[in-house]
Amino acid sequence: MVESMNDGHGADVWSADDETSAQPVVERTDTTATYSLEFASQVAAMGADVSEDEKSAISALPSGSALLIVRRGPNVGARFLLDADVTTVGRHPEADIFLDDVTVSRRHVEFLREGTTFDVKDLGSLNGTYLGGDRTESSAVLRDRAEVQIGKYRLTFYASRRDLSTAAGI
Repeated sequence: MVESMNDGHGADVWSADDETSAQPVVERTDTTATYSLEFASQVAAMGADVSEDEKSAISALPSGSALLIVRRGPNVGARFLLDADVTTVGRHPEADIFLDDVTVSRRHVEFLREGTTFDVKDLGSLNGTYLGGDRTESSAVLRDRAEVQIGKYRLTFYASRRDLSTAAGI
């Protein structure tokens, strides 16, 4: 006699009562979709706040500097230090911040520092630069935790905590 048994994982295993029976054992298994590690890290980053490691990096920023952290797109979690008066971003290999994706122009955007203030300036890129979801056609002042979108990259801007303390009069 052949009977069906469920192995507890959605698969049916067929076997025979008689050990001498020549009945084959047939196993059906369910299939499950899997996602890439990049996709999983992007999903995790969407709802995640700042990690302890990132908090440490942000709190260690010297005055006059800032940090960009990739939140969505390739290289999720990558950090870029802004510590020069002009920092170029693009797909050109000589850009200060190289973002290797076709949605990024060769010379896409510049981050400009004046004292302890940073501006973002689109350089006439094809896909534009977005600040807080709004396309910026010229230069715009960056505030702490501002989201900057360059192509399919979404980066969060973090100003030096020392500069924020000074601006708040602490």
